[in-house]
Amino acid sequence: MLSKGAGAMSNAELLAILIGSGTRNENVLEVANRLLNAGDGLLSGIAAMDKGKMEAISGIGLGKYSSIAAAFELGKRLFVENSRLEKVPVADPLEIFKVMLPLMKGLDHEEFWIIFLNKANYIIHKEMFSMGGSSSTVVDPKLVLKKTLERKASSIIMVHNHPSGNPKPSTQDRDETRKMMKAAGTFGISLLDHIILCDDGYFSFSDGKVHSATAFSEKFGGEETNP
Repeated sequence: MLSKGAGAMSNAELLAILIGSGTRNENVLEVANRLLNAGDGLLSGIAAMDKGKMEAISGIGLGKYSSIAAAFELGKRLFVENSRLEKVPVADPLEIFKVMLPLMKGLDHEEFWIIFLNKANYIIHKEMFSMGGSSSTVVDPKLVLKKTLERKASSIIMVHNHPSGNPKPSTQDRDETRKMMKAAGTFGISLLDHIILCDDGYFSFSDGKVHSATAFSEKFGGEETNP
């Protein structure tokens, strides 16, 4: 790494640096490869592992789990910190997908977030309001509106993920959207959209379409396509 740079290294080699040492029967690179295989060969698969699942892998103890989890969290925070997407007005659902994917990619449970915007449609804050199981989560409109008024936001966007990989809305998703829209309208607050996010695509209630994001899911550089 010191001679060629971190960019020249494989995922397994970078993981080996984080792991630091092997076991009596395996060197550190072999442990790293087993960890990668446990995540289906994907970094997102490793990022989604909980402590128990990772520690079940021989050679990965609590300390090594902590180092790996910290590295993934720093990567998420770096992207959000450097993103310029929040410094321009939100114009379409794709921009919300780009902002939220680093926070929600690879999750094995549902999370429900609210994005707060000012009158010019700039993002002023985003916050997770609930966390559920693998199939559903709910959010309390009263709590959302309380926070919206406190932040003096003019509009909000609902965002949640489907760990199943299918972004199509359920009946519950549609009901939650209607409830939030009705409650927000009572206070003159606009619900601009409800985005259902998966690792490689999203559904937008604003246009009623599923959008594939395979081309730019890694580097956010591709163009949007509709299946």
